[in-house]
Amino acid sequence: MEYRKLGKDLKVSAVGLGCMGFSHASGEPVDNEAAVKILRQAYEMGYDFFDTAEAYTGYFPDGTVSCNEELVGKAVKDVRHKVVIATKMGVTHNEDLSLTLDSRPETIRKSVEGSLKNLNTDYIDLYYQHRIDPKVEPEVVAQTMAQLIKEGKIRAWGISETTEEYLRRANAVCPVAAVENRYSMMARWHETLFPVCEELNIAYVAFSPMANGFLTGKYTPQTKFEGSKDYRTGMPQYTKEGYEKAKELLDMLKGLAEEKNATMGQLSLAWMICKKPYIIPIPGSRKPERLRENLEAGEIVLTQEEVALIDEKLNVMEFEVFGGHPTK
Repeated sequence: MEYRKLGKDLKVSAVGLGCMGFSHASGEPVDNEAAVKILRQAYEMGYDFFDTAEAYTGYFPDGTVSCNEELVGKAVKDVRHKVVIATKMGVTHNEDLSLTLDSRPETIRKSVEGSLKNLNTDYIDLYYQHRIDPKVEPEVVAQTMAQLIKEGKIRAWGISETTEEYLRRANAVCPVAAVENRYSMMARWHETLFPVCEELNIAYVAFSPMANGFLTGKYTPQTKFEGSKDYRTGMPQYTKEGYEKAKELLDMLKGLAEEKNATMGQLSLAWMICKKPYIIPIPGSRKPERLRENLEAGEIVLTQEEVALIDEKLNVMEFEVFGGHPTK
């Protein structure tokens, strides 16, 4: 497995694990004991980069809680020094699926203490601002993160769904190790950040790298997701119209995957891994067989010519995809 840098001091495998789905946004949460077991299996497969957040909390029908940070902490407790844990602050999910944003210094400090307790650790490797809070200047957030690094509570920090201006202003106060933005074959609008990542030596952690599962080719408009607790319900790519628009992409993926003796999902991950040496996709799954499949995508080699050819084809395709940005 190839390794990639996060900032100056952190190194992780080319494919990380997005842990959100065990507790949040993918239907009913996984039974806590079963979730810990699967997360541990992921470590034993070779995953060493686990991505969670304080906001990833779900509820079982009886009202008991699935706290994603706690699950991750339990799964890697005895191998803590062998893994990199990323978690996030500054977001609260509301019942109507809207977000409440709060990145005030006092909130950051309260959140980091809560995450340390949930994770059962005395340090967090990578601490993200989960979303930009328009009421708090980036310099203020960065200064707070610098203090947390000095205190040893976090090793590095990052920003999720950032813009170039915000990133530059924050980085000028305290170097940013990673951005975590949406990125996939269907969601390429943040490629404008690549030159900035290269200039400032910042990793690009790609969430939803398979467009919320769409690029695996395993779902269609007929797929029945688990109601309001599965956020894929109603996403544009899963409507009949969105699916038809993306049919050309799925056909291309299927053909390329067959050439490389890979799955469609693996090919979509390999495309971004081979595109830039600082991109780290963090696909999520609750199935051990899918976790292994995703991890093995890091072994697939695409030449720069093959990546460029895929990009050329993507450039003339139009999609309807979740994310609220242009489709090209």
